[in-house]
Amino acid sequence: MARRYDSRTTIFSPEGRLYQVEYAMEAISNAGAAIGMLCTDGVVLVAEKKITSKLLDTKAVGVRREKMYKLDDHLACAVAGITADANILINTCRQTAQRYYFAYQEPMPVEQLVRALCDTKQGYTQFGGQRPFGVSLLYAGWDEHYGF
Repeated sequence: MARRYDSRTTIFSPEGRLYQVEYAMEAISNAGAAIGMLCTDGVVLVAEKKITSKLLDTKAVGVRREKMYKLDDHLACAVAGITADANILINTCRQTAQRYYFAYQEPMPVEQLVRALCDTKQGYTQFGGQRPFGVSLLYAGWDEHYGF
C-alpha cells in the first residue's frame, strides 16, 4: 500500500503520513550518534562512526565517511545520516558563508547561517520533485554578539 504514496514528498497516505519524510528520519536514526556539549570556554562535538560491515575497507578510495566538518573559521558541525546528503548541505553552507563574507567583510552570524540552511532543508521537504535530506546536523560556532 505504501508504494502508491511514497513517490512524492507532497502526497499524503490515507493515514496522513508522508512516507518520504519517514524514510529520511529512518536513515538518520540508523546512523551513528552526534553529541554536542557547551563548556565555559568552548564547545565540544563528538560523533560516532558506525562500521556497517567488517569487510568494508575504510581506507579505500570513495569510502571516506566524515562526520565532522569545518563550515567556516567560526563554525563547525557534526552530521548523522546519509553522507551524500550531508556533503550537499555542507557545500551549500560554505558557499552561503563565503557570499556573506564577500558582501559584508565579516563572518556570517551563526544563527543566520543555520536559519538559511534550515530554509533550504525545509524547501526540499515542502516542494514536489525533491526528496527530503536524510541527514541531521549539529552546529557549534562562535558569534561576536552571542559567543558560543
